Amino acid sequence: MESLKLDQGHRRGHSKMKVTEKCNVKKVELAARKENPVPLSWGVGAGGKETVDPKEVLHGGGLLPLGGVEVSGGYKGYGLSSMIEIFCGILAGAHWGPHVRKWMSTNAEADLGQCFVAIDPDAFAPGFAERLQDFMQTMRALPTSSPSFKVEVAGDMERRHELLVEQLGGIPYHKNQITFINDLASKLGVKPVTLIQ
Repeated sequence: MESLKLDQGHRRGHSKMKVTEKCNVKKVELAARKENPVPLSWGVGAGGKETVDPKEVLHGGGLLPLGGVEVSGGYKGYGLSSMIEIFCGILAGAHWGPHVRKWMSTNAEADLGQCFVAIDPDAFAPGFAERLQDFMQTMRALPTSSPSFKVEVAGDMERRHELLVEQLGGIPYHKNQITFINDLASKLGVKPVTLIQ
């Protein structure tokens, strides 16, 4: 996973956390809980063939790199993933690639590495915050294929969700997520979640 956070002082900064796979495994797990298929380009089953079944991806399969399979540019995502593995795993002296424990497994120490790079934009050219704001506004103003769509920049969707949570007075969850959480609470002997109607 790579992350980019740009501080614009008093304004909300451009913030993006991105996985180098087509999507992150949490989205696949959530689709499995909701009993929904995943897009064909997200992952493969145990035999290495693309699948829409999230359970096949989670149990014996795996995520595809950003770009999907080779014909759709997956080799670029593979290269980007390799670079992140080198920085966060090999350079950090941590587990990497197939040595990282599997999702939802507790049979080994995670030993996940991290790499942080701090860049002072003022060391390059003055006016970075203004140019970044211009970039974000230009991206948002791009034409779309339908009037009902909007081009967004990193952080727009998250801010929209924050507003929804404030309006609802809580976080909306799918009924299967609530069932999973309450089953886990029962196993652990703790109080189940309280729902806001």
